[in-house]
Amino acid sequence: MAVWDDLVGQARVQAQLADAARDADGLVTAVADRSGATLAPAASRMTHAWLFTGPPGSGRSTAARAFAAALQCVSPDRALGGEPGCGFCDGCHTTLVGTHADVEIVRTDQLSIGVKDTRELVRRAQLSPAGGRWQVIVLEDADRLTEGAGNVLLKAIEEPAPRTVWLLCAPSLEDVLPTIRSRCRHLVLSTPSVDAVADVLVRRDGIDPATAATAARATQGHIGRARRLATDERARARRAVVLKVPLRVADIGGCLKAAQELVDAAGEDAKQVAEEMDVKETDDLKAALGAAAGGRMPRGTAGAMKELADRQKRRSTRTQRDSLDLALSDLTGFYRDVLALQLGSRVALANEDVRDSLDRVAQSSTPERTLRRIEAIIACRQALDRNVAPLLAVEAMTVTLRAG
Repeated sequence: MAVWDDLVGQARVQAQLADAARDADGLVTAVADRSGATLAPAASRMTHAWLFTGPPGSGRSTAARAFAAALQCVSPDRALGGEPGCGFCDGCHTTLVGTHADVEIVRTDQLSIGVKDTRELVRRAQLSPAGGRWQVIVLEDADRLTEGAGNVLLKAIEEPAPRTVWLLCAPSLEDVLPTIRSRCRHLVLSTPSVDAVADVLVRRDGIDPATAATAARATQGHIGRARRLATDERARARRAVVLKVPLRVADIGGCLKAAQELVDAAGEDAKQVAEEMDVKETDDLKAALGAAAGGRMPRGTAGAMKELADRQKRRSTRTQRDSLDLALSDLTGFYRDVLALQLGSRVALANEDVRDSLDRVAQSSTPERTLRRIEAIIACRQALDRNVAPLLAVEAMTVTLRAG
């Protein structure tokens, strides 16, 4: 198994990263060219900062992790002309499972990444590798950097340590500060095909072909969502509720009820995450701070406990927003299928499993009304990005869905 096996439908990107990993290996091991000179960095396809962009589900973080593993590969086959990134050696394995001492995987469950956390990353980036070949920082949510945090990161990218590599991931170039993206090598990932996603679900996750095909088609090539839909009964139940919304907005009462149910479902997701993580985090912190029997905390620890509570609250807010965004994506896919039916398009339907509902909505409206409904969903997503109260934003959307 090579490190690239989980990178689905990205042959061009994989080839570029493999070339860079090969040159990086040459730089570290000081491989000489035919004239006896050492391979110069200026002639290398390797660089110190990379920016991976692509739509949700395209595999940005998967590509970054695979590249990080290839950079840390210590397989003896490399000396015999083999490609870095075997997938089996200690460097590859520990990177892929997240335990390599010189690979920092940064993802956030908060709404943003602030200056304090970014400064800590920059401090780490200045260190020499402890045992690996490179010091690698994978920032999976570079689009969530605040402006101040972005400026802190910029300094580190402008003046990189000799063997430090930054791998930034974001949905698009516009989500990253211009000064940062101009200093990174940019790789664009595309949405993988439905067939490619179904194949990896069968091959890697052992999902039966029919279920894998349905999940891949329903999520339109989003690898993570397809896996969750295929393996999580609750995810399938939530999607079923969302796809009934277009049939429930016949009157104002139905609109408001549907909106409340969508927001409540998102709240349940946030509550579930809290139940799984908050209690353990709180107990662990109390133990670390020396809580006495009965839960009484030592003096001077109230600030740390409040900081944890605030962080958990921000995570809950993000979880609710992410859940709502997923529901809105499913709703957009429904109306996209409706529009395809109305226009007689031969494009494959994402929601073939609810074909009766698609036909009913398509026959009872016009393409112009369907486009207005899609615009209403987009407006709702934009409102949520501007911190509009979720229930107000979703109610406005469902009322517009009714009017069309």
